[in-house]
Amino acid sequence: MAEIPQLSDNKVFMAFTSYATIILLKMMIMSILTGFMRVTKKVFVNPEDALSFGKGENAKKFLRTDDRVERVRRAHLNDIENIVPFFAIGLLYSLSDPDFSTALWHFRIFVASRIYHSIAYLTPLPQPNRGIGFFIGCGVTFSMAFRLLKSTLYL
Repeated sequence: MAEIPQLSDNKVFMAFTSYATIILLKMMIMSILTGFMRVTKKVFVNPEDALSFGKGENAKKFLRTDDRVERVRRAHLNDIENIVPFFAIGLLYSLSDPDFSTALWHFRIFVASRIYHSIAYLTPLPQPNRGIGFFIGCGVTFSMAFRLLKSTLYL
């Protein structure tokens, strides 16, 4: 019977695990930052949250939007839109036996682009900074998807 290799023996998978953990933690931090901004700015979208800061009519003034809170929230939503596909495609890509050096560059560039994107979004840096971070990350994910399909396509 053929022996199934351990995933810990797959250097690409272990590298993916490291970079995926970093980028997922970054995404979680953006979620925490959104909540922190809501509390410090006293800006809520749910009435029950606003009741923490006032009762009755007084609580209604906390049901509003704020540009800074919305900026953090949009950066977090953009992370979700890009990190989820990276995670799924990167996992499959890492299990397809790609070249280690190429895979490592894919993972590193994606993580760097998403960190750069968040910095550009939150600072805010003038465009095209945010767009560059976004498109580099998307390009990396498309590159992994192309390589994955090229090496494993069964039609």
